Amino acid sequence: MSHQQDRVRPSASATALNEAYDTALLDLDGVVYAGGEAIVHAVDSLAAARAGGMHLAYVTNNALRTPDAVAEHLTELGVPAEPSDVITSAQAVARLVADQLPSGARVLAIGGEGLQVALRERGLEPVESADDDPAAVVQGYGGPDMTWGRFAEASYAVRRGLPWFASNTDLTIPGARGIAPGNGAAVEVVRIATGAEPQVAGKPLPPMHRETVLRTGAQRPIVVGDRLDTDIEGAFNGGVDSLLVLTGVTDAAQLLAAPPEHRPTYVDRDLRGLLTGQPEVTPDGDAYRCGGWTALVRGDALVLEGEGDALDGLRALCAAAWAFAGGGVCGLDAGKALASLQL
Repeated sequence: MSHQQDRVRPSASATALNEAYDTALLDLDGVVYAGGEAIVHAVDSLAAARAGGMHLAYVTNNALRTPDAVAEHLTELGVPAEPSDVITSAQAVARLVADQLPSGARVLAIGGEGLQVALRERGLEPVESADDDPAAVVQGYGGPDMTWGRFAEASYAVRRGLPWFASNTDLTIPGARGIAPGNGAAVEVVRIATGAEPQVAGKPLPPMHRETVLRTGAQRPIVVGDRLDTDIEGAFNGGVDSLLVLTGVTDAAQLLAAPPEHRPTYVDRDLRGLLTGQPEVTPDGDAYRCGGWTALVRGDALVLEGEGDALDGLRALCAAAWAFAGGGVCGLDAGKALASLQL
């Protein structure tokens, strides 16, 4: 089953997604937890999906923690997981570096424990200073306490011409108090200081998809995420289906404006969407119907008429917006239509 070529409207599934796909490739921040606490309905939904035979794998661009630490945290939240169930951008970037450097090579590691462990797993030696004779620079999220001096070390080494790698370039990361700067913001600091461009491993780029496939062996995977520019685009680049959940950084207005590579196969409120089918969105002339809602373009605005489940209204609006935009970005006014849904 694949709906990768259908980017005109959200796809339907007659069967529950945990039955239609053998493996869920789940993002963590904004999907399973936020600020360390489980997102509502996540624990019960994942337990039900697992009980139904679905393999759960946790795929995160956050390179700070080790798979062991992530698995322990998930288990504490009530989502039993083994370290082998966790795939991080630190692992993906470590493989990318190891493919280009000899075993035992020194690497200036700007990041946290997760990056250090992943590099050692690939036979590389992390070092702390640009003066420790590194053969490359690798940058990953180091947490809110990362000091300015670490970015300076990376800049010194990159300016000397060393190859530069980044685990990911997510500009933000969700937390308990809101949205904070992510690794991409730190990468921008070094980019500005050096004028260089890093090789990037994390979602949405192919090295992360490669790492995930190698570690999970998934045959019919579905990517589950909250970010259009990482999770959903990563699924698009990997040629697999995706489910966007509205528990993280993406809101309804951003979804309606998504270009083709950011349009998910399915959309749902939260991880309960794994346990259900997905309703069909049907064209009706220039309009699109889903549930009790009809969406269409009128003048320079998206218009929504009807009643019922607000999520069905959003699916209908997506179909109308994406059909209008084609291969571009929808610039229609959707304010009144979205206000009527009260998502």
